[in-house]
Amino acid sequence: MTALQVIDSHFHWFPRSLFERLCDQPGYPRAERTEEGYRYLYDNGRSSAKMSPVWLDLDRGLEASDQVTGEGTVVIGTTGVLAGLLEQLPREVAKELAVEYNEELAAAQRRHPGRFYGTGYVPLLDTGDALEVTEHAVKHLGLVGVNLPSVAGSRLVDDPELDAFYGRVAELGVPLVVHPTDYVYEGQFPGYDHAIFLTIGRLLDSSMSVLRLVFSGVLERHPELKVVHTHAGGLLPYQAGRIDKNVYRSAQITGLPGVPSDYLHQLYVDTVAPQALTIRTALEFYGSGQVLYGTDYPCWSPQKAYEVIGEAQLETAAREGILRHNAARIFPIM
Repeated sequence: MTALQVIDSHFHWFPRSLFERLCDQPGYPRAERTEEGYRYLYDNGRSSAKMSPVWLDLDRGLEASDQVTGEGTVVIGTTGVLAGLLEQLPREVAKELAVEYNEELAAAQRRHPGRFYGTGYVPLLDTGDALEVTEHAVKHLGLVGVNLPSVAGSRLVDDPELDAFYGRVAELGVPLVVHPTDYVYEGQFPGYDHAIFLTIGRLLDSSMSVLRLVFSGVLERHPELKVVHTHAGGLLPYQAGRIDKNVYRSAQITGLPGVPSDYLHQLYVDTVAPQALTIRTALEFYGSGQVLYGTDYPCWSPQKAYEVIGEAQLETAAREGILRHNAARIFPIM
């Protein structure tokens, strides 16, 4: 591959202060200190996740990226599976925690100018709070995107009350990042050491969120909304024909002027899918200008993530678009 400063649009780093705050949180969700990091407990204590030091060390993540590309990789940090955390907290606590988290990301941007960019943590329990926190994150702190969880408290992401939130994100011109969470479906895929949930369950989670944005008309009403669906679009590009076929059976969505795939084609996706065939399929379905490079660090090896782009045997323009130009166009980072 030719030398090119790469933009990693799917990178995870969490400030230690987030988990310190959760250690003082009564009830669930909360965190417990361990010898190596933290244990994050959620879903009323029925589920937990180990947060080892690699999740908390931004310098280590930047170094791991540079060892692969050698060109000072730019990384865009997203909340990942923790996107559903805020919706499990009381409204006032969720808002405070979101603002504190966003300020930590903004401070990291200042410490690593041109290398690290953060995306906003936004509580969706109350639309007014969502609008206020989004405005602060993007306009005041300079964060470059907004994360969308699978649920908004007792509401789903297609709740009509959230329409103003989607409209404001579209007006601000920053991407809305849809990443799986572990809050909705984890308990429905038991056994095999969570292997079914971690593979298909998480992809179902984000795919359901995107379909709700389509079926509810959010993408029709806000055509300028830039939605990034992680993991190469989850399950959707491979079942788009079936989705279009079945749309005519649902009276609830016949008001859409187009079929669902018309809206799916508007999305952006990343390359966090360790198979060259999946990368080529994403390019064919979404278009060469809508696929972004991602490593899912530290969940996936940056070396493997970079190698699969070469294995896909792409033309130079498509490869360079994925590795840098597409993300530079939709995220306000340059």
